[in-house]
Amino acid sequence: MDNKMDIIKKDLDILFIGFNPSLVSGETGHHYANKNNRFWKILFMAGITDRQFKPEEDASLIKQGIGFTNIVARPTKAADEITREEYQIGRDILRRKISKYRPKVAFFVGKGVYLQYSQQKKAEWGKQEQSVIDGVIDFVAPSSSGLVRMDLETIISIYRQVHKIFHHQW
Repeated sequence: MDNKMDIIKKDLDILFIGFNPSLVSGETGHHYANKNNRFWKILFMAGITDRQFKPEEDASLIKQGIGFTNIVARPTKAADEITREEYQIGRDILRRKISKYRPKVAFFVGKGVYLQYSQQKKAEWGKQEQSVIDGVIDFVAPSSSGLVRMDLETIISIYRQVHKIFHHQW
């Protein structure tokens, strides 16, 4: 059920869920490794991490209650290369994974990831009113990809909202 890139264990505070690994992440085995991806900067600027981590440090965050997975395991250049069948299989695997590991927050890095997972037509940014898996909060934030044409400060402010769920800093 777990793919080789997963960094996951039971009872995490946050499980970050992306579309799928970039080609660079697939090559290096580390999450958000493409130099154009702003994920690590956003986490730090939003106060989720106490410093800006590097992709090769991703596994060290498990000690801080932070894990990583993707809805689809196959690396691609862009998310639009993912097939409907891959999303269908990935959705089922992800639901089983979230049920098994029970993170406090399933944090979707990209609205499209959440819409594929939940099979809803639309979603707002932030904490979702209804969760797919009871007892796990679904949280939706913009993708950290450099391709996203949203102001970085706006993206950071959405990521920062996850603190309201925990009422503390990491």
